[in-house]
Amino acid sequence: MRRPLRWPRRSASLALAFLAPILAPTLAPLYSPLQAQASDPGLARLESEILRLSVIARGKVGVGLIHVESGRELFINRDDAFPMASTFKVPVAVQFLTKVDNGSASLDSMVTLKPSDLHPGSGTLSNLFDDPGVSLSYRNLIELMLLISDNTATDLMLKAAGGGGAVHARLAALGVRGISVDRPTILLIADAIGVRNLGPESEWSNKKFGAMARAVSEADQKAAAAAFYRDRRDTSTPEGMARLLRKIWQREALSESSSALLLDIMLRCQTGESRIKGMLPPGTPVMHKTGSLGIGVTDDVGIITLPEGAGHLIITVFVKEAAADVAVQERTIAQIARAADDYFHYTSSARVS
Repeated sequence: MRRPLRWPRRSASLALAFLAPILAPTLAPLYSPLQAQASDPGLARLESEILRLSVIARGKVGVGLIHVESGRELFINRDDAFPMASTFKVPVAVQFLTKVDNGSASLDSMVTLKPSDLHPGSGTLSNLFDDPGVSLSYRNLIELMLLISDNTATDLMLKAAGGGGAVHARLAALGVRGISVDRPTILLIADAIGVRNLGPESEWSNKKFGAMARAVSEADQKAAAAAFYRDRRDTSTPEGMARLLRKIWQREALSESSSALLLDIMLRCQTGESRIKGMLPPGTPVMHKTGSLGIGVTDDVGIITLPEGAGHLIITVFVKEAAADVAVQERTIAQIARAADDYFHYTSSARVS
């Protein structure tokens, strides 16, 4: 019998003490969004610059920006639905941690992986174990889901959160609109690349999925991608995700402890170094989550701590139907993030101690 795999806990007191200047919540904006917009006509120039940069991706780009302390906002294609890819893991985490907050779930509960739990795509669990039998805590799984975007961990977390319906209900209770969480990653990927009829969940395996994926013709792949882009499932608007991130930051979505945990994991995210963080000054704290699908979808969403006490910038950048390669899509995100970072840094009158 294998021993449960337990990862060491970080020292909560030490971590919170170290991260306090970065993770501490701030006061509500001093102005309403409309007042903030009227006081900052320069946002129109920033919008023009972002539109100019968006052309690089050769696709459609959606952007959401909220400067927390001043309330200034800018949205581009604010109501368009963009495939979230792995950024959907943020609302999944919010719903699971809501259950932790109300006592109906525990981060320390253990889950023993079955072969059918190993799902394709990003992460490491499916590469480490062919015949699992290994046990992980939900604390381990939420870190794997957000740190390295592990899809096996994600689908287990989605189940534990209560499924897409529970996530929708939580978002509705928070007043967040424009986000739809509907499928586990294995089904999302299958639909995106044209894999059909996976059969009962008990029979799923990476080996079976790989064989089915290789059998999809090029014509069927193109048809699947076109259908995927018409599908509103597992999509978010740039504004919807930005509003959720703001509620997380303001401690309106979760308790103080769960908010700190989620933001700490996002600060340590190991994916997407060339996206939001790609052109920011070295060492800039960014709490973020990436998403990718190999059909022209590249995303990154997060919270930037601006330098010199200039506050915090919530940023969501979604790219879809892009003809440019992934590196160019990532560069588009990085340039948009740098333009926004510079603008709000140099125009911020808010100074946070």
